[in-house]
Amino acid sequence: MLVAAAACPCPPLLLPEVAAGAAPELDAARAACTDALGVLAAARPDLLVVVGPDEGAGTHAYPAGTPGSFRGFGVDLDVRLGDGEGDGAAGGELPYGLAVGAWLLQRTGWADAPVEGRGVGEVLAPDACLAEGRRLAARADRVALLVMGDASACRTLKAPGYLDERAAPYDAEVARALGSADTAALRALDPGLAHDLKVSGRAPWQVLAGAAEVGAGLSGALLHEDAPYGVGYIVATWS
Repeated sequence: MLVAAAACPCPPLLLPEVAAGAAPELDAARAACTDALGVLAAARPDLLVVVGPDEGAGTHAYPAGTPGSFRGFGVDLDVRLGDGEGDGAAGGELPYGLAVGAWLLQRTGWADAPVEGRGVGEVLAPDACLAEGRRLAARADRVALLVMGDASACRTLKAPGYLDERAAPYDAEVARALGSADTAALRALDPGLAHDLKVSGRAPWQVLAGAAEVGAGLSGALLHEDAPYGVGYIVATWS
């Protein structure tokens, strides 16, 4: 049963090492992510599943101990999912979104429950995302999800996807839905529009919506919403 969830952004720039400095414009997002992980810990889960965007159209399991790296972003920095138990050999290497999640867990010293990862294909259909969420929520009596994903990348002229006038309203609605635990709104997110706006969080958020169907009537709180680089970063908790 889902007892808590946290939605966090997953830009590698969240790491000061990747940002080539402290990147103070991301300080508020980092602090909100730390607070969100505190909510997960307070829920005393039996299992924490980190869910994030992945390649392909399906899902991929990343067991505890799976390594990740930010060498592709120009820094000599490696992470490992969870507290390092297991060698993670069956999972390959973490995709960047789950690697950011692993970094957040290491940064906050997570040791409150076993951890595993689930990569979700960015084109995975909504019904499949919902079904995956229900499966994850049924994995243990008390399941928590750390859901990684960015909102649109089209908020400004210099954004990765250039300026799209649909981006700001889209992000505002997603922030409202995550902040109020509105599962109906998350289920209704359109994959085509998400693709147009370069949204990496659509599929993970719909996994969350599915997991909430096997939950305990959770309420939401919006901790942070901003777009400092023309990309929407949202932090919210469900508890």
